[in-house]
Amino acid sequence: MKSLPDLNPDPQGINPQYLENLATAYWFSQVLFTAVERDLFSRLAPEGKKLEELADLLHLNREGLQRFLHALCVMGLICCAEGIYFNTKLARKYLVRGEEDYQGDGILWRKDLAENWQELGRCLEKGTGFVFPDQDEREEDLNRGFHRYCRAMDCMIKNKAREILPLFSQVTLAGEILDVGSGAGSLSAAFLKAFSQVKATLVDMPQVMDYARRLNGEQEYGARMTYIPANILDPWAAEKEHFELVILSNIVHAYAEAEITQLLDKATACLAPDGMILIHDFFFEYDPERSALADLNLFINTFHGRVYPARWLQEQLIQRGLTVTELLPLNSDTALVIGARNPQRLEDLCLDGREQLASKIARMGFRRVLPVSPEMIHVPGWVDLHCQFGCSSFGKPHCPPNSLAPEKTREMLKDYRHGFILEGAPPTRDFQHLVLEAEHEAFKAGYYKAFALWAGPCSLCTSCTEEGRCKNTKNARPSMEASGIDVFETMRRAGIALRTLAEGDDFVKYFAILLLE
Repeated sequence: MKSLPDLNPDPQGINPQYLENLATAYWFSQVLFTAVERDLFSRLAPEGKKLEELADLLHLNREGLQRFLHALCVMGLICCAEGIYFNTKLARKYLVRGEEDYQGDGILWRKDLAENWQELGRCLEKGTGFVFPDQDEREEDLNRGFHRYCRAMDCMIKNKAREILPLFSQVTLAGEILDVGSGAGSLSAAFLKAFSQVKATLVDMPQVMDYARRLNGEQEYGARMTYIPANILDPWAAEKEHFELVILSNIVHAYAEAEITQLLDKATACLAPDGMILIHDFFFEYDPERSALADLNLFINTFHGRVYPARWLQEQLIQRGLTVTELLPLNSDTALVIGARNPQRLEDLCLDGREQLASKIARMGFRRVLPVSPEMIHVPGWVDLHCQFGCSSFGKPHCPPNSLAPEKTREMLKDYRHGFILEGAPPTRDFQHLVLEAEHEAFKAGYYKAFALWAGPCSLCTSCTEEGRCKNTKNARPSMEASGIDVFETMRRAGIALRTLAEGDDFVKYFAILLLE
């Protein structure tokens, strides 16, 4: 599949093409919106269509359609062979109406929101962004829009559920679920399909509950669902200290801080003694660029909605007597926080220990924490020459010749299978102290072989001893370059943009490698 233009900023980059990519990003979304709105992908299913057939079906000009189809081909959504246009695997799975994983309603809901983004400047002027519905809009039209919203949320949460359920594969669930602000109940439905003894209670607005009843009523699990029509900010008719799992999915971001604290009070009050609370949402700590724009989207399109830091939410749960997980990223743009009254319940979850550690280390203040395998760490034969010739630190403690020889570094890397790249920024001493904190955190997490190397010479002490022997061996760590590691090539292998600096005001990136096990 063709990649979209890079929209991720590089602090070392000065190429104006990044600005051009930002300015034209809407080209891609508009092509997708139009194709879904015209139901083009459904028309191509299952065996494809020639240009003439498709133009007649869609009532479109052939020349214009041909250019449009070329754009869709370049975007990786369709392909063309011998004059016949076909859906790609991605489009077949997600963009053909009637397919189980159809995402079209969610995409068209995004299109509706895009129109409100045109008012961003006005929203910034008045300090509020909610676009009120037309007071003269007919109830029938309001309901139609409301149902589209429900279908859109249903589309999105089905895919999220496939990532969430495996975390509970070793958990015994046989009680009841309370799904607060449930929408159509797709996440609860996924749990009911996986756990045959579980029942679910959905809580949401009356019109949402009517829609959920119709959607779930014919399903095998439908008899195990009950519905509480209510504004979730009002009192619920839900039993206290009763539910084995309480779900708040895409709820936290919709409300102001004071409202969220009230919701958390009510949600935790409904937890059974061995109960867990699952919160799924955007968080600033995960995918910061996407989360920042999601926060702006909420500013434009809701009364009080915003993205919250995961740390704040974790602290709220801890204050209510719960033990919490670290932030659990999904393979998309959202993440989870799970809390429990009984810490043992969290130990039953199928959590990746390294992901948990990466999340904790990232919170220390690193710009990025990325996984790295020892095979990606490049140790050629020339690096130590740059230390010996051209570096003023040569001969100092922990610099050549008082450092790891490249042969020793290669041998050491054979004893490890996993590690992290830690990216930070000046000042050097502060960065290196953070690296030591990260190494210590890894050791406490059970990685007894945890060992850090950083780029550049050691700067922990205000002045380095002149006697040739380090007086701070407890905290000193090897330099990557002094150990023979090609930092530039290693970072490139890890997908990190890194270049030599030509000017004094260029942005400086600091790196370290934390080997784990």
